[in-house]
Amino acid sequence: MTNPEVAILMLCLFIVLVLLGFPIAFTLLAMGVGFGYYAYYSGGITSFSDIFNNQIFYLLNQNTYSVMENDTLVAIPLFLFMGYVVERANIVDKLFYSLQMAARNLPGSMAIAALITCAVFSTASGIVGAVVTLMGLLAFPAMANARYKKDFAAGVICAGGTLGILIPPSIMLIVYAAIAELSPLRLYAAAVFPGLMLAGFYILYVIVRVYINPEIAPKPKNEDVPPKSQIYWQLLVSFVPLTLLIMLVLGSILGGLATPAEAAAMGAFGGLLLAALYRSLTWQKVKESVFLTAKATAMVCWLFVGSWTFASVFSYLGGHDVVEGWFLAMSLETWQFLVLVQLIIFVLGWPLEWSEILIIFVPIFLPMLDTFGVNPYFFAMLVALNLQTSFLTPPMAMSAYYLKGVLKDQIELMQIFRGIMPYLAIVIFCMVLMYQFPGIALWFPDYLFGKYIP
Repeated sequence: MTNPEVAILMLCLFIVLVLLGFPIAFTLLAMGVGFGYYAYYSGGITSFSDIFNNQIFYLLNQNTYSVMENDTLVAIPLFLFMGYVVERANIVDKLFYSLQMAARNLPGSMAIAALITCAVFSTASGIVGAVVTLMGLLAFPAMANARYKKDFAAGVICAGGTLGILIPPSIMLIVYAAIAELSPLRLYAAAVFPGLMLAGFYILYVIVRVYINPEIAPKPKNEDVPPKSQIYWQLLVSFVPLTLLIMLVLGSILGGLATPAEAAAMGAFGGLLLAALYRSLTWQKVKESVFLTAKATAMVCWLFVGSWTFASVFSYLGGHDVVEGWFLAMSLETWQFLVLVQLIIFVLGWPLEWSEILIIFVPIFLPMLDTFGVNPYFFAMLVALNLQTSFLTPPMAMSAYYLKGVLKDQIELMQIFRGIMPYLAIVIFCMVLMYQFPGIALWFPDYLFGKYIP
């Protein structure tokens, strides 16, 4: 039955329950089934068995089956496994140290090394929590010992840790491709330059700020610098193998040599090989990686099942029609539509994480892209950049809480919030820049695969 008021109540109640701390995946599932039972209710209950004679249970079963058979989503556990194996291979600490020494003549060399390490490691894992946690344990103490200002060091780690959800091979883009029914290859190609642009602006900001105010990041002492030959060797054995593995995985996808799932399988095998070469591959570490992969994959799958059930019921009740009618009634220009949508997603980033925003709210706007003549891949890149803010925007800036969780009393939460504010401004600046120059996102996929035709 069409009942838009119930659909809006459903949406508002979901946000309230998430803010109260209820598990997101099961909240979506419970609300989808609960409101769906009302939406599909046809009466005629005369026995206990009739209670389950409702179309919502068939819809739930079909959504679960659809998630399980989705070929695109197969890449998620494989990329996760690759990241967890690399994390436990002790490659990241060697990478951070060698990059720090190589960049020692630049202002804020440790911060630059931390950003590059975050970018490389997060692309290999796509797990923001793991990157921020590991770099918090590894890079923050090093920067604190070098007398770096705490809020500055915290901002570097929190911002750098989120880069993996944008720079390919990104799990977030795989999820987006499945939701929007877009080509993951084109999405990866579209994200290459925006991701590198954002990382480049982060590094540029660090250099300029430390150059203006050197006290926030003092230069390392000369006696702490090893010989150049040792620095080059460290770069060769840490940075090069991991970077080559990532480039091989991404290159095979963009070159059409492998599907994302096949490339992810190759990456998982490469991660095991790297761990073996570094003599850190043990049965215990493999078991831990498998367990964490299964745990994270189960969460993603249940998110999909719950969100698709929730979205189906929301649409059936007329919720999508209400939102679309509201937008169309305002007679917006294309640029106004894009700005309004991005503002909504930005505000949603305060209480919600990227997964909820992407799976629940983005599909509400997707059907309107044709109406306003918006390229879906350009829109995807605006959203992908915007979703960076969901990790950086207080009060629910999850990257800040990840860092606070491992540092405990070493830093106050408000110090972390102060440190991430400049990076939040950089993300917004990059979004404006990409809107003014859409070729930043669209040139590379058009070059590789031809101009997009709706």
